[in-house]
Amino acid sequence: MVDKTGQCMCGAIKFTLRDVNTDFGGCHCKMCQRWSGSAMLTVTVPADSITIEGAENTKTFKSSDWAERSWCDKCGSGVWYRVTSPGPYSGTYHVPVGLLDDASGMKLVSEIFVDVKSPAFSYAEDTKKMTGAEVMAQFAPPEGE
Repeated sequence: MVDKTGQCMCGAIKFTLRDVNTDFGGCHCKMCQRWSGSAMLTVTVPADSITIEGAENTKTFKSSDWAERSWCDKCGSGVWYRVTSPGPYSGTYHVPVGLLDDASGMKLVSEIFVDVKSPAFSYAEDTKKMTGAEVMAQFAPPEGE
């Protein structure tokens, strides 16, 4: 576990992540592809482990029944995906690794929605892989919640 700092492209939003796991994952779902222009590579951070400076510069979009995506309203950088549904992941932030000031020591260990992954690229790392159906079965909130 390490502490990391990061920011959007223009610096209007800055953050500190405390006790962050150095493992991170990639999401290949169509929403992440459209939002980031590729796979979205993020580190997962509990809500109580992130301090945000410049939060007033964020805009947020409810992208599904269980999550929202936020970006800087000055430069447009996507700054996080946040789980909003009840359950064990409620409130977690998924922060793009590319926004970190120093990503040294970080390691890609998992990929989700591999069944819709773009055929344009692949990663050298041997990662844990899950299809969209596997992800939904494990993480989506139960019907009616």
